[in-house]
Amino acid sequence: MTTDRNFHRNPNRVYPVVERTQGIYVYDEQGREFIDFGSGIGVTSIGGGVEQVIDKMTAQLHQTTFVFNGYFTSRPRIELSQKLLQLCPSGIDRVIFSSSGSEANEVAIKIARQYHRESGQEKKYKVISRRQSYHGNTCGSLSVSDRPSWQQHFEPYLHDFPKISPPYCYRCPLQLEYPTCELRCARELEDVILAEGPESVSAFIAEPILGTTVAGVTAPDEYYPLIRSICDKYNVLFIADEVINGLGRTGANFGLDHWGVVPDLITVAKGLAAGYAPLAATLISETICTAITEGSQAHSQGFTYSGNPLSCAAGLAVLDYIRENGVVEQARVKGDYLAKRLAILRQIDIVGDLRGKGMFRGIEFVSDRQTREPFPASVGLTQRIVESAYEKGLILIGGMPGCADGVSGDQLQLSPALVITEAEIDQAVERLRQSIEEVRNELVQQGIHSPGNNKEPA
Repeated sequence: MTTDRNFHRNPNRVYPVVERTQGIYVYDEQGREFIDFGSGIGVTSIGGGVEQVIDKMTAQLHQTTFVFNGYFTSRPRIELSQKLLQLCPSGIDRVIFSSSGSEANEVAIKIARQYHRESGQEKKYKVISRRQSYHGNTCGSLSVSDRPSWQQHFEPYLHDFPKISPPYCYRCPLQLEYPTCELRCARELEDVILAEGPESVSAFIAEPILGTTVAGVTAPDEYYPLIRSICDKYNVLFIADEVINGLGRTGANFGLDHWGVVPDLITVAKGLAAGYAPLAATLISETICTAITEGSQAHSQGFTYSGNPLSCAAGLAVLDYIRENGVVEQARVKGDYLAKRLAILRQIDIVGDLRGKGMFRGIEFVSDRQTREPFPASVGLTQRIVESAYEKGLILIGGMPGCADGVSGDQLQLSPALVITEAEIDQAVERLRQSIEEVRNELVQQGIHSPGNNKEPA
């Protein structure tokens, strides 16, 4: 057997080798079949092995796989930009392609800065984000994230940008309750802009529905309209990080569409080429583009593989498949069905919160439903559930640990392929239920969990 010389994120773990994927299923070299209930990590939204996509990529291989974007463009790049913009709300006008969500967010941050300079606002550079957020692993995108375990080794390289509370109603960081809170978490944005000085704040960045750090957390209806009005008041650009949310995941073209709000920049990645090729995009408003076009008449946001023809051909094929098969509407309908099926998990007394929209859901676990006390981090609850599910042929995405207090707090991200059938949802949820119950019963036997006072609150 060939020795794996990759320096994996966990160097001490033995990684199974995937042989092939088909639809929602993953097959390893030992011939085991798994339902992928995370679609990679929100990536393989139309499933594996779609012949329509493979054929279009194969055709592109026979034409060209690379052009230097400093000299040339390509037909797939042009056509993909057009089709992508057709999905966007009015006012979004241009596209910069890249290869990952981290790059797309880095580009958005830098374009926002250039826009303000071109508009005579030289001092605007700070980017406000939210606690318990994640926007990427480059230095700029990591600076606007709040994932201490990923930031701790690199603090000298990161900007200390300000952050506000997330709309995490299940564990309100401000100890308030909706709606009597009057959206204090959103109003914090204005407080921080004023504290930092409006003349210094360039942008606010947020995932419409929060990702793996607190999977599935969904803001109240009034939240994003209020955020938009605050941004407008102080000439602060609104960047919607749709890397996970975008292109149908939540049952709409973009997550922010659920709130009827139009941002200034949108970033997309995971579902854009759906795992068939590395591809991401930063979508930019006409106002921003005009300021740069009429100002310095240039920007420097490009990478070697920006707009790569093979990746763009994959993206084109994926968007065609999504449109032709009504995948966004499927995600909405099946998302409702998924929510109904997940409701059975409330019968298990360590399930605290079920949340999300469409095919992007989160489950949070607690040791006490009344107090919402998390299990100690030493229990390793999430990992135990993930391992139990794996043995049952179900792949789960464990959310980042520490959602409750930075150390403790267990959660799962559920983000299956948008093309999953109701029968496959039933099968996956049953395996999930068995896994949670199995681990819960182990905790009782080990004296870690006492279920006596753990009824679900009325």
